[in-house]
Amino acid sequence: MNVRYGWVMVGIGALMSCVAVGAMMALAVFLQPITQATGWSRTGVSSAMTLNFLIMGAAGFGWGALNDRYGTRPVVLAGAVLLGLGLVLASRATTPLQFLLAYGVIVGLSAGSFVVPMMTAVTAWLPNNRSIAVSLVSAGIGVAPMTISPLAAWLLTTHDWRSAELIIGLLVWVLLIPAALFVRPTPVVDQGGPASVAPKPVRISDALVSAPFIVLALTFFACCATHAGPIFHTISYALACGIPTVAAVSIYSLEGLAGLGGRVVLGILGDRYGAKRVLIAGLMVQALGAGSFVFVNRLEDFYAVAAVFGFAYGGVMPLYAVLARDYFGQQIMGTVLGAAAMVSSLGMALGPSVGGWIYDTFGGYSWLYIGSFAIGLGAVAIAFAFPVPRLRPAALPA
Repeated sequence: MNVRYGWVMVGIGALMSCVAVGAMMALAVFLQPITQATGWSRTGVSSAMTLNFLIMGAAGFGWGALNDRYGTRPVVLAGAVLLGLGLVLASRATTPLQFLLAYGVIVGLSAGSFVVPMMTAVTAWLPNNRSIAVSLVSAGIGVAPMTISPLAAWLLTTHDWRSAELIIGLLVWVLLIPAALFVRPTPVVDQGGPASVAPKPVRISDALVSAPFIVLALTFFACCATHAGPIFHTISYALACGIPTVAAVSIYSLEGLAGLGGRVVLGILGDRYGAKRVLIAGLMVQALGAGSFVFVNRLEDFYAVAAVFGFAYGGVMPLYAVLARDYFGQQIMGTVLGAAAMVSSLGMALGPSVGGWIYDTFGGYSWLYIGSFAIGLGAVAIAFAFPVPRLRPAALPA
């Protein structure tokens, strides 16, 4: 096995997660310019992100199964083509329905094709460093708010929202299609030696109804329901507090920077103390961070809370991939993690639409953050139910 190319795969995965998630989540930056230019409601535009998460989750399960069967390269290549297409079509939309179909359906369909397949691939390339490998792939998500979102904000200073969205769509094609061509097939795991004593792989049908999967999926759901609303609406909340646009976007960028550190730190701690323990601690900090937004209205206060909140929600995300492999092994990891991500996307879908409805109904976001805090405590409670993994790290094939 060429371990060095495994780290190249990690770099490719980080690039893909950065560009894909950054382009998708840039709708938070476009939200106010779109509503002002078109007269569409904030709830209506936010619903595109809600549909995006729903489609992303369902498609992620399919992409994971295709990845297990056909390999990673064709999956991420198809996703790159679809992502750019969705953004280009969204920039040309003239009605809310057209925007919903382009951004919600096509972008959502593509978004699930990058992170789970690349995480699955790097755990096969680097089985002895899988926690840090998946953390670094996921770190691209943390870099996204420091790259794509500021780029979108800068483009909006010189272009209308349609031109800015079009440029980002073309950039997706330029970056991701060539990167997909450098993805290599995962190496075949040697089944001799220590691997021969590893437990027999679980069937997919059994895995998806097992207690570990149910706990994994429900924890993932509640975790995403906790941070979805604060991630998507905090820029708008800061603008409502009188903070300038560029400074408001910098709050989101700081969350991403903190999340980058959280992914690395919690990934290392997960290897040392166990993914379950670190996940529970991270979920508790995430809940406290989400609730703390209720008490802030100055830029420096936003920065302080965003740093803690971003560190926590960014840090816990790679741990789900580690737990999926520890419970179910490499052979069906893509399918299992894709299925769990499908459930989690229902939680992500709640934040944009519910947050938009709360703002339109109550004229503010306080109830959004209070609700996020309560759901975050629920995620902590569910995570305590994780059983002991059937596949301990020492039992996994090297």
